[in-house]
Amino acid sequence: MERKTKLKSVHAKIPIISTRGYYDLSTGIKLKNNSYYLYPKKSFEKLNGKNEIVIMIHGLRNDKRGAIEKVILAKRRLKQLGYVYPVIGFSYDSNTKGAHLKKSEAHALRVGQKIAKQNGYNLSQFIIDFKKNSPNTRIRLIGHSLGTEVILSTIKKLATNSKNNNIVESVYFFGSSLENDFANPNKSGKILQKIIKNKILNYYCPTDQVLKQTQLDGLVKNPLGYLGSSKKTIKKFKQKRIFAKNHRFASYCIMIKSFP
Repeated sequence: MERKTKLKSVHAKIPIISTRGYYDLSTGIKLKNNSYYLYPKKSFEKLNGKNEIVIMIHGLRNDKRGAIEKVILAKRRLKQLGYVYPVIGFSYDSNTKGAHLKKSEAHALRVGQKIAKQNGYNLSQFIIDFKKNSPNTRIRLIGHSLGTEVILSTIKKLATNSKNNNIVESVYFFGSSLENDFANPNKSGKILQKIIKNKILNYYCPTDQVLKQTQLDGLVKNPLGYLGSSKKTIKKFKQKRIFAKNHRFASYCIMIKSFP
């Protein structure tokens, strides 16, 4: 009982940007037009004026609790590496119906991807709003698996206004489900170059069995997190080959040796 109480206390202190309940978990259809909501709301007021913040975006099959736990993992690892700035989370409807079942995993993934792409609007709006209140705060984004698709969609939304150039300091991908040519100048490379000020760092794992299987099953074409990028990319794109134990963010997280 004491352990559960402590866990709830830790979870309550993690600042979360959320769009939970905004999208249908069976179809991906938008249910609400709200941009996002914040909890605990007061904790976000304390972020104004900080030198920088990190936003952690989780992958598929994460409920509210799972989303918070990914933030805790990232925060703990970055603290071990000497990072002293706030780490917050972006929680979205990724726990799509049937994602855990073989017979329905393809549909669940497609719905998850649809929701992830739509959340680019939501996360981009938070970034714009936050920078209005705290213009000098550097924003770094960490995405795991499907979370990298949220990030790419966010960058695309931000790129519709030239005022957002360099608004994101840096981006870090872990086990990305994006196609491995996404950073090609002829694809999304040019807008990435404009919106991201410093770098995009891709951690890929050639032994990631989950991403390998999604490729074999035709669910994800040439996953970036499995193959890495072997084609022409923009100058700000860098990558590191790692050998994580499995596809879970916990396994990728411990492979971070320096940050930012």
